[in-house]
Amino acid sequence: DVPLIEAIINEAARAYEGIIPADCWHEPYMPGAELLTEIAAGVQFSGWEDSGTLIGVMGIQKVRDATLIRHAYVLSAHQSRGIGGALLGALVRQSSGQLLVGTWAAAEWAILFYQRHGFRLVPTEEKDRLISAYWNISQRQREISVVLMYATR
Repeated sequence: DVPLIEAIINEAARAYEGIIPADCWHEPYMPGAELLTEIAAGVQFSGWEDSGTLIGVMGIQKVRDATLIRHAYVLSAHQSRGIGGALLGALVRQSSGQLLVGTWAAAEWAILFYQRHGFRLVPTEEKDRLISAYWNISQRQREISVVLMYATR
């Protein structure tokens, strides 16, 4: 299903185009080789099918004592139907330790989605500490990202 996951991520990620800084947007948003690298690093994807067709994906990755939600995307034509929430709920139940998610600070819709599902934004100092501990991202991405922590455990 890797080609399908790649297609879903790249179609749904178009929502970021023109929202995140131009120096962070690239086409495709996630090349196949990068997706394979993420999977090799331990990202395990769950999917949502509708009539036998994969339309949404969300990954989970265990990193030391935390669990990260990674690469959460639903095809744009199928958004706002509860698919993302259902995938997230399933992954929350599978997780252990701190449950964290990072996203672009400019992606207000994504931040609100996670907040509606029990996550809270962490302060900047904590964000910087968590990113250093659990993510391997560029300095530029660190600067324009936020981290949310599952708050209802």
